[in-house]
Amino acid sequence: MQNESLYIVMVGLPARGKSTLSGKLQQSLRRDRIRVSVFNNGDLRRKLSKENTSYPEFFDPNNKTGVALRERYAIMNLNHAKAFMERNGGRRKTAIIDATNVSAARRQMLCRELPENRLLFIECVNNDRDILEANILHKVGSQEFTHLPPEEAVASFKKRIQYYDGIYTPLQAERNYVRVNTFHYQILEENIIDNIPFYDRIRDFLVTPFIRNLFLIRHGETYFNIDDRIGGDSELTQRGQQQAEKLAQHFKSRRIPLIFSSSLKRTIQTAAPIQALQAQAGCRIIPLAEFNEIDGGICEGMSYDEIRRRMPEVAVRRKEDKYHYTYPHGEGYVSMEKRIERGIKKALYLSSHSENTMIIGHRAVNRMILSHFVYKRKEDVPYIYIPQDKYYNIVINQNKKLFQLKGY
Repeated sequence: MQNESLYIVMVGLPARGKSTLSGKLQQSLRRDRIRVSVFNNGDLRRKLSKENTSYPEFFDPNNKTGVALRERYAIMNLNHAKAFMERNGGRRKTAIIDATNVSAARRQMLCRELPENRLLFIECVNNDRDILEANILHKVGSQEFTHLPPEEAVASFKKRIQYYDGIYTPLQAERNYVRVNTFHYQILEENIIDNIPFYDRIRDFLVTPFIRNLFLIRHGETYFNIDDRIGGDSELTQRGQQQAEKLAQHFKSRRIPLIFSSSLKRTIQTAAPIQALQAQAGCRIIPLAEFNEIDGGICEGMSYDEIRRRMPEVAVRRKEDKYHYTYPHGEGYVSMEKRIERGIKKALYLSSHSENTMIIGHRAVNRMILSHFVYKRKEDVPYIYIPQDKYYNIVINQNKKLFQLKGY
């Protein structure tokens, strides 16, 4: 029988998604009845260090004391991984070594200590500035940085990144490796010499969005809804506020750490009662302009009846091809594609540590979000059902895609 044991070594600068990817990869392989354990160098350092090692100079490659201590923890973590693989035989086991591993010297040491034909390096790359800044904010919210004011914590972590960047050598000489853009779920380069166990499964995982629970919700009723007007920045009606309160009660037993909304009032007002729940302490509302409703251009704020009467050519042309039609000086479904896709990737990346992700958007926006995950002919997308008293629960992994319309 083939030995299906595998060591996976993560590579990449801090805040590039290595630990998130490690955790999700662990869950994915376990569903295939593979025994998996993650060995994180940073967790070991924080556990064993008696002194504070969060200050940036600890990661300075010229700090001999810091270098020696980090090497010691790296070897200890490696030995823990090897012991895990050797217990009760090594078949169908995977040890994930989660650390920066950005220097060629560190990786050469790992290659000497581990069987190279069962060693896979995964390099995580993400140079998107918006996402990197947001991820750093998440990092400095951990226990390691509680002794610092937020601005100092951010500056400290960025300095740490600079030190790692100074010794960073991308994968190239290693025998088996894959480089992945963790923001776009895109494989940038792969070099696989040996018959790496589970590699087809791992590769598929790297390019597949992993969503535990995405709750896709439309804002509550607005004054513009009553008048059948498009666009604008209308507030919720009394009924809309009641819908928002009812929505909050529906989700009071689920932990929602982040709510992504548009930058418009109606979505933020719909999110506010959820954030206000005592059970949701620490919940943050993150407005993303990518989720703003379709821009009606010269028709913004008009009712559909007014458009038919005053601009019949607009009504006719839009009816002929609603997906590809663009409002004069505004948008259409087709022109929203790129910004909606970017908004989805932002929300999933920033909430990747969470069991539940919530997006509160608009009718056209939510139609586009749904069509991103499930195949729909473009001509059918503008007619997807998006009610104000129900929401979509989306679950996606390698084994299933689940879309449920639920009431609240």
